[in-house]
Amino acid sequence: MQNPQDQQNSQSNQSERSLSAEGTNPSEAAARPADAADAKPDLEHLLKEAEIKAAEHHDAWMRARAETENIRKRAQTDVTNAHKYAIENFSAELVPVMDSLEAALAVENASLESFKNGMELTQRQLIAIFDKFNIAIIDPKGEKFDPHQHQAMCMVDSELAPNMVVQVMQKGYKLHDRVIRPALVSVSKAKGA
Repeated sequence: MQNPQDQQNSQSNQSERSLSAEGTNPSEAAARPADAADAKPDLEHLLKEAEIKAAEHHDAWMRARAETENIRKRAQTDVTNAHKYAIENFSAELVPVMDSLEAALAVENASLESFKNGMELTQRQLIAIFDKFNIAIIDPKGEKFDPHQHQAMCMVDSELAPNMVVQVMQKGYKLHDRVIRPALVSVSKAKGA
């Protein structure tokens, strides 16, 4: 008769052998069903988390896209308004000049001297506005001809050196450094040409 402890050891050895024959270790076999059960909820949990994050990212992307579209529309409106109202300040400054001209024309018994004085005052108003808005007069008489600022209308014989401005037929104007109207000039030609 066998000792009960020996009998138990022999049974466990037989079960280990039968499990070994199946290719599994008893400790691994005990761990597998629990791992498989744990793995399934973990994958489901990870999938749900990934779906939530994807939804959050999609929502953030949609908001960023809408914000970008709003910024684009606002910028387009600002550019349109800038083009439309770019000369608003300049126009507001010109209104008093028009008022002066109208007031001068409204005088019925004006003398030639009062008309001249009124025109000189109006011209000073215009010059002040031009200075305020960086509009410079191009009056190149006696200067060297510059095709970037002057437009030659004719060449004339002169005592001046060649390519010098002899006469200004119409003054030119610059806005900052950009010529908005070249001066119309006559230019001296080389002697014997």
